[in-house]
Amino acid sequence: MRTIVHTEKAPAAVGPYSQGVKAGGFLFISGQLGVDMSTGEIAYDCVVTQTKQVLTNLESIAQAGGTSLAKAVKITVYLTNMGDFQKMNEVYATFFPENPPARVCVEVGALPKGVAVEMDAICLCED
Repeated sequence: MRTIVHTEKAPAAVGPYSQGVKAGGFLFISGQLGVDMSTGEIAYDCVVTQTKQVLTNLESIAQAGGTSLAKAVKITVYLTNMGDFQKMNEVYATFFPENPPARVCVEVGALPKGVAVEMDAICLCED
């Protein structure tokens, strides 16, 4: 069985996908961009601000699914410039101060809306 997860506290899906899907004791969260939900804007000039907002949006969806990023088992990070890795990683570390999840970080040619960073997540759900 699978359950669709949606929250108004994170950007709405803009295509044929869900913000999150709970299945098999996990929540699979679709890739999130750094859209600030209070303004609808993206801080295009700052990978630090984008990274913080991406992780905040992931957390909002995790909470809507009854879990949190503290229970993340895997994060995938997509960067358009690997030169931003250190700045992204510094912000990322503040969200996972202990026992961080497994992670992959890849450089990609482009991301939706011209952002610098996108992340998706898989979190453990303990019902």
